[in-house]
Amino acid sequence: MNKLLYRKLICSFLILFSSAVFAQDLPRHNPVPGGVAIVDLKNNDNMAPKVYFLKRRVMVVKGKNDHWQAVVGIPLSLTAGKHKISIKAADKKMLGFKVTSKEYELRNITISNKRKVSPTKADLDRHSKEKPLMVAALKTWTEQQQVPASFILPVKGRLSSEFGLRRTYNKQKRIRRHTGLDIAAPNGTPIVAPAKGRVILTGEYFFTGGTVVIDHGQGLITLYCHLSKTDVKAGDELLQGEHIGEVGSTGRVSGPHLHWVVSLNNTKVEPKLFLPE
Repeated sequence: MNKLLYRKLICSFLILFSSAVFAQDLPRHNPVPGGVAIVDLKNNDNMAPKVYFLKRRVMVVKGKNDHWQAVVGIPLSLTAGKHKISIKAADKKMLGFKVTSKEYELRNITISNKRKVSPTKADLDRHSKEKPLMVAALKTWTEQQQVPASFILPVKGRLSSEFGLRRTYNKQKRIRRHTGLDIAAPNGTPIVAPAKGRVILTGEYFFTGGTVVIDHGQGLITLYCHLSKTDVKAGDELLQGEHIGEVGSTGRVSGPHLHWVVSLNNTKVEPKLFLPE
């Protein structure tokens, strides 16, 4: 075998090997408000380009077609229609994708603890001090090539409140959006990490009760609320399936359950898109 042919074979092998290493599972493409859009950047350069949507950095990973893919979290408040991501490359181009409309159910929730519906001034002062911690955690960006976007359910139980519901509390007129997935389970039911990640925040908060926040990389953050017990601390590295705490009824709740939030590019999205169909 001559040297030129040998080099071509080696290069072909390295390209195939690189694709096998860096191609990864992605959440399901569902470009609706509160969903996820997978946008093919039609680019297979060695370095991932930086991509932004609504001025927020977007996850970029290698897809199975060996192209870089932008994994875009779509806000619940976004209107249907054509939208664009910006690619900070040499040519600074824009790519469009279409968001289709989706109607979410309206539901009234009854909360027995009236302070969780109409907080006192002291409660609001406490919340105003706690909120920046949560905001900062959801803005976390960790550079890494592989992002674990194939999840398992963090707790065994009944799906009691779907993501995206329009909700009122105690029949008040104000409508709030449900930005997580509620899984009802008895107090003390184990909660596990749905994927590999690092704990970046734990605490006891007015509305969310016992809370854990996990960073999975490139702006993919998961949040666990209303825990009765927390068994991890900030800085802990977790593998998929590792124990993080127990179901409870702390914070603003109508009964024991886990409120599970998935945030992508600092946008809360449908957790089911990260689970096997």
